[in-house]
Amino acid sequence: MNLFSLEGQVAMVTGCNKGLGQALAVALAEAGADIVGVNRRSAVEIRARVEALGRTYHSVEAELSHDKESEIVDRALARAGKLDILVNNAGTIRRAPALEFSEADWDAVVDVNLKAAFFLAQQVARHLVARGARGKIVNIASVLSFQGGIRVPSYTASKSGILGLTRLLANEWAEHGINVNAIAPGYMATDNTQALRDDEQRSAEILGRIPAGRWGEPADLAGAVIFLCSDAANYVHGHALAVDGGWLAR
Repeated sequence: MNLFSLEGQVAMVTGCNKGLGQALAVALAEAGADIVGVNRRSAVEIRARVEALGRTYHSVEAELSHDKESEIVDRALARAGKLDILVNNAGTIRRAPALEFSEADWDAVVDVNLKAAFFLAQQVARHLVARGARGKIVNIASVLSFQGGIRVPSYTASKSGILGLTRLLANEWAEHGINVNAIAPGYMATDNTQALRDDEQRSAEILGRIPAGRWGEPADLAGAVIFLCSDAANYVHGHALAVDGGWLAR
């Protein structure tokens, strides 16, 4: 089981003050990693949960659509001293029919979900190469990286981009000992899906297609992120691991 230990490592997780990001950060801390949380505001709950596990939590408050990624990583390094893992989790969504979708909503989603993810990965990879250290980068994709969806054009475009970007970075950075992979969550019970879960008809349609028969919970991602960030995944490059209750298999 030592293959899955993250003792002595530092993981930076974006958007970890709630939902999927919080579950990902807690899982990494449970595996032994110290955490750098990048959030728009102070994250009290995640700090308490990480510290309760005997790990160190470093906070970096930043707005991914405005702050420079190089400065975010510099601030993380100033607090933690090094980075071994990056989990690009932070994301946003806007819903409207494609015929009515605005440029502002397009930019708001793509800037956070895709642009920031690339430049954070670039900065962390530069740090790893300069150190001559192995590292792990995990991007949070989506089942919509493989499907079109409806009423979320910028979200679908960004998550499709994340899948392609994961593969490209894996191709380029494997020689440096950096594994780049993705997790593709299915329909999860988070703030982003609250509107869908509140719509009785739409929720029933979604549940009817999920073989597992339930919405996913953030904790369902724990095993996947520990695996992809650990030595157990040292020969896994450019893979997207679906955690979707069987949605894509249906």
